[in-house]
Amino acid sequence: MQVTQTNKPKKTAVIGSGFSGLSAACFLAREGHNVTVLEKNDTIGGRARAFSESGFTYDMGPSWYWMPDIFEQFFAKFNRRPEDFYQLVRLDPGFQMIFGKGDFVEIPASMDGIMALFESIEKGSADQLKKFLSEGKFKYEAGMKDLVYKPAFSWLEFANRKVLSGAAKFQLLRSMRSHVRDHFKNERLIALLEFPVLFLGATAKEIPALYSLMNYAALSLGTWYPAGGMTEVVKAMESVARSLNVGIITKCEVGNIYVRDKHAVTLSTTKGVYTTNGIIATGDYHHTEQKMLEEPHRNYKATYWDKKTLSPSCLIFYIGVNKKIKKLLHHNLFFDTSLDNHANEIYKSPQWPTDPLFYVCCPSKTDNTVAPEGMENLFLLMPVAPGLEDTEAIREHYFQVMISRMELLCEETILPDITYKKSYCLNDFVSDYHAFKGNAYGLANTLRQTAVLKPTLRNKKVKNLFYAGHLTVPGPGVPPAIISGEIAATQLSKYLNEYR
Repeated sequence: MQVTQTNKPKKTAVIGSGFSGLSAACFLAREGHNVTVLEKNDTIGGRARAFSESGFTYDMGPSWYWMPDIFEQFFAKFNRRPEDFYQLVRLDPGFQMIFGKGDFVEIPASMDGIMALFESIEKGSADQLKKFLSEGKFKYEAGMKDLVYKPAFSWLEFANRKVLSGAAKFQLLRSMRSHVRDHFKNERLIALLEFPVLFLGATAKEIPALYSLMNYAALSLGTWYPAGGMTEVVKAMESVARSLNVGIITKCEVGNIYVRDKHAVTLSTTKGVYTTNGIIATGDYHHTEQKMLEEPHRNYKATYWDKKTLSPSCLIFYIGVNKKIKKLLHHNLFFDTSLDNHANEIYKSPQWPTDPLFYVCCPSKTDNTVAPEGMENLFLLMPVAPGLEDTEAIREHYFQVMISRMELLCEETILPDITYKKSYCLNDFVSDYHAFKGNAYGLANTLRQTAVLKPTLRNKKVKNLFYAGHLTVPGPGVPPAIISGEIAATQLSKYLNEYR
């Protein structure tokens, strides 16, 4: 079909229906484009899909609702609010860290409670925490309300007065490890403040102190839960998209992207051929470039990707337990072994961990709709290096390791009461999402992979093709994914409008 230059709505396609894909679709539709989302899997949501089995409902991926203001900002741009779609509950305690048998540290929701907790562990640390979080607040407000919305095509985008005057406060050249230890001496407090960076793609020694903004988000803005699970956020974004007449096609995997000219691109899919004026690819960036596009149309060679530092993958178990487990809260971090050793086995010498840390989400503590009455819904997650061998025997070994530790530290049996069990790991991330090396969280947020140094969200050779998601700007995590979709949509819309 011949594409002509008219004022008719431009036909656009979004590949993938995760947070970045749904966000991109909404913003494109708001600008008047005719938008269709093409989703490979049976259900939408990408890594934030959900499934139900034996009376349990499991979020398959993200389980932490941090940075509530980012969600509010997204919905506000469509004259809606989160509460129009789902009920938010602030968790109190927000989470707990388990350092050993009888050594459980619960993190209160109130700042007064957090200050009192810190002071009880280390004298003088409450005052240090005020200073630490004040610094984190500056980084958060400058970073999450301004800098992350830049497309990062040039460093000049960041050359405004606020950024330049406060450059030293971002502490890009200082490590998170040094920054935390300047304020605190107690190892439990250090672990509490370092754990959020575990999923950013490097050890605390190598992650810039800029990311203390995550501590501000976790401790000052709080840990929340959308009733029904994170899948409710997906449903809410879908509702916004459909209200804007976005079409969503599931079981529709894109095989190839054929470039016709600067106005039209053709996609071959499992449901036929789709011709469009513009594309935002929110699936795996590496797969899009190396498998969907012909070599002359790629931004990067395979060797470029091989040199990138990735955030971790993970081994997940979805578990149903035929009783209540007394000592678990909604979010539980099992930190009874060495954080440094586990981090090194992810980032320094990639291997299956010898003595892993792990995380347990028990949403049935908050939400009685996700498990049958009197039972627990458990989500066990152990971060691992991407690109490792993944076998059923390895998965089962670590399942036994985690369950044994849970039984020991919670002081009750769990294994005999398990009624449902499903695992998910590297091979599944590859199969379901074409994830590069089976990664779960995207590209690491190291200094050498920040802003302009990340894979660009613009295809330099195909002007109407853009990227969004956790392998481009601004980075991994649910709020950044939502922002990534908005940035990509803004840039594609800008390009398409030049040809109306």
